[in-house]
Amino acid sequence: MSVQDVTKETGPKMASVVEDFKRKLANVRTGRATVGLLDSVVVDYYGTPTPLNQMASVAVPEPQMITVQPWDVSQLGPVEKAIIGANLGLTPSNDGKVIRLPVPPLNEERRKQLAKQVHEIAEEHRVAVRNIRHHSNDLLKKLLKDKAISEDDERGGLDEVQKLTNTYIQKIDELGKNKEQEIMSV
Repeated sequence: MSVQDVTKETGPKMASVVEDFKRKLANVRTGRATVGLLDSVVVDYYGTPTPLNQMASVAVPEPQMITVQPWDVSQLGPVEKAIIGANLGLTPSNDGKVIRLPVPPLNEERRKQLAKQVHEIAEEHRVAVRNIRHHSNDLLKKLLKDKAISEDDERGGLDEVQKLTNTYIQKIDELGKNKEQEIMSV
């Protein structure tokens, strides 16, 4: 294993942390309807836990409304039950064919809670990036100890890993800041 191998492994791992952060942010409600709000909903489809988006059409016809149309109309009840059970703060109503989910506007207190939640999620992901950095640095130090690389190579590798860390933490900060602004804007 060389310094290049360590840095090549580190980048994709950190990128996957940022991707996970983006997915988690999509599930945070902003007062605007998005199909991403229902990504965590799993329906008991004839005894099989099935993600909602694999058994129904989910659409956003207007900014404050989500519609869910199960492909199998007999599944309206279980879909409705799953949405209520997902504890999203949305109240479904159905007309026999389509489930409508009005997305209520957020009050100031709820906005602050959501901004705090975004901040906590961002911090968890920053820690994950730092853990990857720590692991990579340990690998580089072990390579030096085993005399597989020189001290200069180790120092260069540590600098490279730190640059990657700074880049990905900056991305997380930027995404978090944008989400907080989106939540706090009325």
